Amino acid sequence: MSLITTLTDIEYPESDDEPMGETDLHRKWMIRIYDLLSYRYRGQRVYVGSNLLVYYTEGAPHEFVVPDNFVVLDCDPRERRIFQLWKEERVLNVVFEVTSRFTKKRDQVFKPQAYAQIGVKEVFLYDPTGDYLRPVLQGYRSVEGQLTSIERDSAGGLECRELGLLLNLEKRRLVLIDRETGQPLLTEAEAAKARADTAEAELRRLREQIARQQPPS
Repeated sequence: MSLITTLTDIEYPESDDEPMGETDLHRKWMIRIYDLLSYRYRGQRVYVGSNLLVYYTEGAPHEFVVPDNFVVLDCDPRERRIFQLWKEERVLNVVFEVTSRFTKKRDQVFKPQAYAQIGVKEVFLYDPTGDYLRPVLQGYRSVEGQLTSIERDSAGGLECRELGLLLNLEKRRLVLIDRETGQPLLTEAEAAKARADTAEAELRRLREQIARQQPPS
């Protein structure tokens, strides 16, 4: 029996045995960001991942990072168990991290080093509690292989060039705005409710219009 292990024999685990989020609030925001991005890119050749192990060196299963949320453009949107950069032949365009007490150092120090190494274009950190980041929303963009702070606009927002988004805060609540339309991103459920509200308002308007046109009895 050969003692030589080939690259194809190496196992890449599907879990790092870490919890998805430290608190209910952090988990909810991880899910919300995923839902917002997934609905925006529905039907497109874009992969949106969440809490998935991303391996960046073939043959080195210990070299991985687990972004809270990430987007890969021009990438098959099929479901995956892990993401291996050498197989996908793609890098992560944008990463979103929901920072907590447990992940603060990892999000600000260790993960950015890995992201810079593998060529992630933009990274955004968000602390929904306001306890662990100052400011609570931070952005970094790759410049000559190094992640550098993104300058805020006059309203305090951060531009995500890769996705054509503006990240802003409304009473410390993260809002993702489509720069082309100026409209905030919605989840599928929120979009359905908005359509229903619009239809209901239109029906009410038509009923009122008809009532005004009827002669008095």
